Amino acid sequence: MSTVAIIVIAVVAALIVIALLALLPRMRRKSAERRMEHRRNEAASVHREEAEARERRAEMAEREARRARAEADLHESKAELHERGLADDDLPDAGDKRFERDRARLEDEHTSVRETRYETDEPRRQTT
Repeated sequence: MSTVAIIVIAVVAALIVIALLALLPRMRRKSAERRMEHRRNEAASVHREEAEARERRAEMAEREARRARAEADLHESKAELHERGLADDDLPDAGDKRFERDRARLEDEHTSVRETRYETDEPRRQTT
């Protein structure tokens, strides 16, 4: 019986080896598929994160563009108000250096015109 047992054990061992050899490519394929699926998920994750980051940047750029358009519209409407004379209260006041310089220049011109006018006038004769 020991010979029969040895033959049975050898046949069973041979069947196990054959089964492993037959299943080995399938197991490798499954392992490769799992690795590929993992790499796909990682790549998809990276692309989704990049897409979200770009979407956030695009939204920020749109907000900035809307803000810039709003500021431009505000300046345009202020310009129109000034052109119509409806925003004279917003004109530079006496504290503005440009205003002071222009005012001083106008006063100088006015003074020189007044002095010139008085110099050309003939003195009045007094009659008594």
